[in-house]
Amino acid sequence: MHTETNENSIFPKGEKTSPAYFTGTAWLNVLVPQDERGNYTIGNVFFEPGCRNNWHTHPAGQILIITDGKGFYQEKGKEARPIAKGDVVVIPSGVEHWHGATKNTSLTHIAITNITEKGAVDWLKPVTDEEYNSVH
Repeated sequence: MHTETNENSIFPKGEKTSPAYFTGTAWLNVLVPQDERGNYTIGNVFFEPGCRNNWHTHPAGQILIITDGKGFYQEKGKEARPIAKGDVVVIPSGVEHWHGATKNTSLTHIAITNITEKGAVDWLKPVTDEEYNSVH
């Protein structure tokens, strides 16, 4: 089994994310807490192998720029798709989805998240082991 680490990351790991919203261990480095107009935030997220976030939505969408590793992105009711270094994922407003690392490889992405009066994210239920294992 080959396990990649965060050695290629251009940013430090940051702080551990809340286990309430992630299965496994992820790290968040907030690069831009909020722009001057309060329209977006930018964070670098590092997922250890096997880590994924809960199902969630963004009231005003999100963009993921994959900077290292491999993982999956899945919208509710659709097949999961592999994501890897160099990929860009544009997530429409209100679309229920999850993303995370593969079982054996870490994943790092920059998340550009739009902010509205409704906030930046609505966290939902965890991705089950059955759901996660079905994409591998």
